[in-house]
Amino acid sequence: MLSGFVLAATSLELVMIGGGLYEQMVVDPVWPKRPDVIQPSKGGIRRGRFWIVAHSLFELTLIGSLILAWSAPPLRTWLLLALASHAITRIWSFGYFIPKALAFETAGTVDEAAARRWTGMSRFRFPLEVITCVFMFEALWIVWHL
Repeated sequence: MLSGFVLAATSLELVMIGGGLYEQMVVDPVWPKRPDVIQPSKGGIRRGRFWIVAHSLFELTLIGSLILAWSAPPLRTWLLLALASHAITRIWSFGYFIPKALAFETAGTVDEAAARRWTGMSRFRFPLEVITCVFMFEALWIVWHL
């Protein structure tokens, strides 16, 4: 059961990395000039549908992994590191990125310079998620060798 939780959490982290790459490579280069791309009321994508589900499932499986792995210190350490790096990303997102994204998604007009700043800063979240993924792979390695 423990290995299933760690595998699921690692897989979900990979899904989020894929989502982050998609946003950085496909969505972010376009929407500052065409805000309708991210405005659901104008036919744009609903990014929250993906991110809310992906983050919620990852966080639940990571917490489940931690509960099941609590008596295995090496595994627990890697899972706690993954939780910490993910928490840094989430706190930053809730403090800055999500409120701004929601404002961009509902605005009548969008300041292109502000949108470019947002997309530029958003790129720095990706390495934090990669770090979380590295920690999850370390945890997966350990759980498979227990």
